[in-house]
Formats: sequence, C-alpha cells, structure tokens
Amino acid sequence: MNHFERKTKSDQPILAICYDFDKTLTPDDMQAQGFIQEVGYDVDDFWKKSNDLAEQNDMDHNLAYMFMMITESEGKFSVNRKNLESYGAKVSLFPGVDTWFERIRAYGQTKNVIVEHYIISSGLKEMIEGTSVAKNGAFEKIYASSFYFNEKGAAKWPAQVVNFTNKTQFLFRIEKGVLDVNDPAVNEYFQPEEIRVPFRNMVYIGDSDTDIPCMKLVNSLGGHSIGVFNKDTQDKTKVYKMMRENRIKYYTPADYSEGSALDNLVKAIIDATAANEVLERNYCACKKENMEADRLYTEEGRKKIDLINSLVSSYSFANTHAVIGELQKIETWTMEEKEMLFEIALCNSQVKLILKDPDLRAFFSGLLKDLKTFTENAKAIMALLEQAG
Repeated sequence: MNHFERKTKSDQPILAICYDFDKTLTPDDMQAQGFIQEVGYDVDDFWKKSNDLAEQNDMDHNLAYMFMMITESEGKFSVNRKNLESYGAKVSLFPGVDTWFERIRAYGQTKNVIVEHYIISSGLKEMIEGTSVAKNGAFEKIYASSFYFNEKGAAKWPAQVVNFTNKTQFLFRIEKGVLDVNDPAVNEYFQPEEIRVPFRNMVYIGDSDTDIPCMKLVNSLGGHSIGVFNKDTQDKTKVYKMMRENRIKYYTPADYSEGSALDNLVKAIIDATAANEVLERNYCACKKENMEADRLYTEEGRKKIDLINSLVSSYSFANTHAVIGELQKIETWTMEEKEMLFEIALCNSQVKLILKDPDLRAFFSGLLKDLKTFTENAKAIMALLEQAG
C-alpha cells in the first residue's frame, strides 16, 4: 500500500501563491533561452514545427515540444536531468524575482500568515529546478511537465504533462494538502474545517490564455487572480482581454521588486487574508458551538426550541394559533421549557391577549397540570387564565 505524505491544516492561515513560469517569472519561454539554439533551430521555427506536429497528429502541444526536444537533440547532446537543469540555470528572471519569494514569506510572518509558493507550469520541471530560486528552496512544490529518465539518465518519455486544462487539478491538491501527483486522495471529500488552503486564500499569477482555467477557478471561489505583463514592452493586450472577460481581478507589470505595484498588491492581499481569517475563525467557532448545542437535543428537542423561538417572535394572532397548534402535538415538556413558555405568554402581547382562546387555555392549562413547584411565572399564568375564564 502506497503511503503519501500529506500536509494538514495549520493554526495559522496559509496563503498559497501559485505561479505560471514562462513570461510570468521569466520574460521568454525557458526552452528559448539556450536549448532551442543548441539544437540548431531558430526559436520561431522550432515552435512552428512543434505546433504543426501537434496539429497534424491530434497531439497535445506539450507532448509535441517534449518529443522534439528529444529527437532534435539526437547526435548533438544528451537530454538528461543535469543538462536540463543547466539550461534552467541560464534562464533570466524578471526584476526582483531572485529575492521575491523569501521577502513575501517574511512579510506574511509579520501578519501571522504562512505564505507558500507553488509553480503550476506547462514548462519543464527539470529546467525550473535548475533555476537559482528553485535551488534556494523558493517553492513548496513544482507542478510542471517532466521527463522519464532511463537507467542511463537519458530522457525517454514524458513522465508528466501539464497543459492549460489539467493545471486546475493542482489547485485542488494544494487546497487539500494532497501534494503528491499520484495521491488519489485529491478526489476525496474533505470537511470544510479540514481544508488546508481554502480557495479564498489562493493567489494565481499568470500572463496568458493558458492560465485562464486556473484564474477563473480561483476567482470564482473567492481567491485572487493577477495578470502580469512585461513592463519593457508595455503590451497589455492579454491582461486587458482577461480583465474584460472577468478572468482576473488585477493586473500589474511583471516586476517583483520591493515597492513595485505587484509587491504592494500581494502584501495587501496578505493583509486582507490576516483580517478575513480572524472573521472566519470567529464564524467557525460560533458555528461549532451551535452544532455542539444542537447535538445536546433530540430531534424533538430541536423542534421544541424552534417552535418556542417562533412563538417569541409571533407577529399575528393567526401565526400564534398556528404555532400553538404545533406545540400541542408535543406531549412532554421539561420544567425549563415550561418556564420559557410561561415567560413568553407574559411578555408577548400576541399570546397574552388571547389566553382566553380555548386552544391557548388548553395548552397552558396542560403545562400547569402536575406542577410540583409553582414559579412566579407559573402563578401569573394561572391568575391570567382564571381572569380569562
């Protein structure tokens, strides 16, 4: 039986920030920053051939580029983990990315919020793992396309393919703390109080249409989706489109430097998370107490309490008659419940004014019957019934 390590809910709120990689953390596709040139291709020609291969064979575009990486490198160099990581080490990053992850984690700590960073990318896991930020432990988990390597260390087959539609599964893994890609518990039902990272505490940062399913999911469930664009080109076409179609809540330049618009925005989200979770914990505490109180009663006990509350707020003679009719169907009452009913009759004018009604007289006379101890309220009800009689 497989044993998977799972993360559990913390006493502190957890904010999960999820990132696409290409053109979100880096200005260009990772393969276009050394690898494609090494296999002797112009970047545009490589992607055209890869896309044509996918379309001509009803093939996933990510599988197509992974296939081409292996076939086009044959006779030139070996595609192995070490080489791929070395290409990843050459990938350039947007301003501020190198210090971003630790800075944002540290800011979260000042607000009593645990910040975790996740990659959800159609790029290559092995290349991402070769970047300086990954080697420094920036990411809680990297979800990306990856290769299967044979006993000689050569890439032979896709081990994992991440495309724009299946990216969303990883959000559910993060939500439940079921991070292993083979752990089937991601499909299990979790009680709301067991959810490790509710979607309201998720941020998704991306740059294009391939991020839309994740952005839409996070947005629709109360989280925060941010579109980023290259501040050097100032091309906002994609973020405008995503904003217009309600895919994102915010957009900023892909500048991760301290004091940048993105830095201020994410810190504001952390601030809001800290405040919201105080409210959420209060709500959960009230709900838990209410559920525990309900468990003290039988189904009949809960029905009694609901009817007593209805009598308290009775707004008309007709409604009072209807509630009394339901109360008369209940045969046993505790002394505490009787006392509550006596007090209602004395305080609610709708009840007090019609105590001479046969139904009400019969009900309250029945409550007085067999009383061993007459409280002040019971005596007052007896006197009213005698006056009404």
